[in-house]
Amino acid sequence: MKYFLFCLSLILLIAKSNAQNNDAQYSILFYNAENLFDVRNDSLTADDEFTPAGERHWTRKRFEKKINNISKVILNAGGWQMPDLIALAEIENRYVLEKLTKDTPLKTTPYKIIHKESPDPRGIDVALVYNSETFYPLDYAYYPLEDKNGGIRRSREILYVLGTVNGGDSIHVFVNHWPSRYSGLLKTRPARQQAARLLLSKYEKIVQKNEKAKVVIVGDFNDQPNDESISQGLGADDPLKRESAGLFNLSLPWTKQEEGTLKYQGQWFVFDQIIVSPGLLFATNGLRTKPENATICKLPFLFEADEARGGRKLLRTYTGYRYNGGFSDHLPVLLKLQVD
Repeated sequence: MKYFLFCLSLILLIAKSNAQNNDAQYSILFYNAENLFDVRNDSLTADDEFTPAGERHWTRKRFEKKINNISKVILNAGGWQMPDLIALAEIENRYVLEKLTKDTPLKTTPYKIIHKESPDPRGIDVALVYNSETFYPLDYAYYPLEDKNGGIRRSREILYVLGTVNGGDSIHVFVNHWPSRYSGLLKTRPARQQAARLLLSKYEKIVQKNEKAKVVIVGDFNDQPNDESISQGLGADDPLKRESAGLFNLSLPWTKQEEGTLKYQGQWFVFDQIIVSPGLLFATNGLRTKPENATICKLPFLFEADEARGGRKLLRTYTGYRYNGGFSDHLPVLLKLQVD
């Protein structure tokens, strides 16, 4: 029996090694973790409901379960391979990121963190967690959104990171969490259009210096690939249209699937997206990718039956204010890159 188990372990290790070596893959995961708050009350933000005395009775035990749930998603999202870059949205602060990377099974990977506090009134931010053995950051910046008066909008900033992959090719990564639709679609649309203009201006500066720059844009855009902010404002086109000179939205085909990345009132939406530059999509050497390398991570344990509307829905941490012990209201999305 011991010999059998030894042989099985050896076979699995060889299979894992071959899968990674043959595909030579590098992976980027984006995940909106939905309200990954600690239990402490921050006097500078509206986080009261996620405290032990708050409406959601957010206890240390529930926080620890949430952290472990998010780590489970990350561990399983890429199959055999741990993600090299993990872009996250709806995380409260650096403390929760440290807990995620140091106090869960993720600690076996040498992950490091890029994060700063955002102007968001609830205190939720975007961040990038990276494997320090496969990614070396050269530069990063946070770009705030402006309001109609030219001031800083109280929303999440756009995170930009430039780094090298395995000591070779450089890659530019943008992490987004655009303004929500909470106050109504029409009322909030201009804010997302403004975010699109800001992101496009930063992207254009990169390709003006290097038209073959390898750029990945990920995030929760609170709009779908066909919505105006993405298709027109950002100019993210169909990846099958090679003649396009702009960005390519690898998530566009997902809109034709039965399910998307989140479900609201019985309808599936594709808010979580992966957009890339021509320099990455059509590269013939170094870092490169293909449209089919962008996928929604539909891990079975992220779902539960939708008794009210049929089919299935996401297993969330809360259903309304009832604690459910789940994961998030979004599915993670993954991009695999080929590395020479």
